[in-house]
Amino acid sequence: MSYSESNGSHPFSSALTRLGALSASPVAFLIVVVYAALWLIFEPETLDWHAFATLATWMMTLFIQRSEHRDTQAVHAKLDELLRSDKRARSGLAKIDKQEPEDIEEQRDRAND
Repeated sequence: MSYSESNGSHPFSSALTRLGALSASPVAFLIVVVYAALWLIFEPETLDWHAFATLATWMMTLFIQRSEHRDTQAVHAKLDELLRSDKRARSGLAKIDKQEPEDIEEQRDRAND
């Protein structure tokens, strides 16, 4: 029984995983820019240095998330290619990144026993 089946949190875990991937998409940047524009339009008097620092922090977080997502996808593509080229490798591992993190950890723990 997997972690997600044992505690019934699979929909919540899946939603968190999708939200993490969404935060690395260009849509996330657009949301922050639209938010800043609306702030400027509707509450310009509150747009002080603290507000700019907040917006800058959000943008930097998205930049870091995007960079990490790109690097992770590149590593996955390289590992997938290695798994496909080695006939002794278990082909199921090439699709393990579709699972939830807790399920992957559980599988790794079983393999190390």
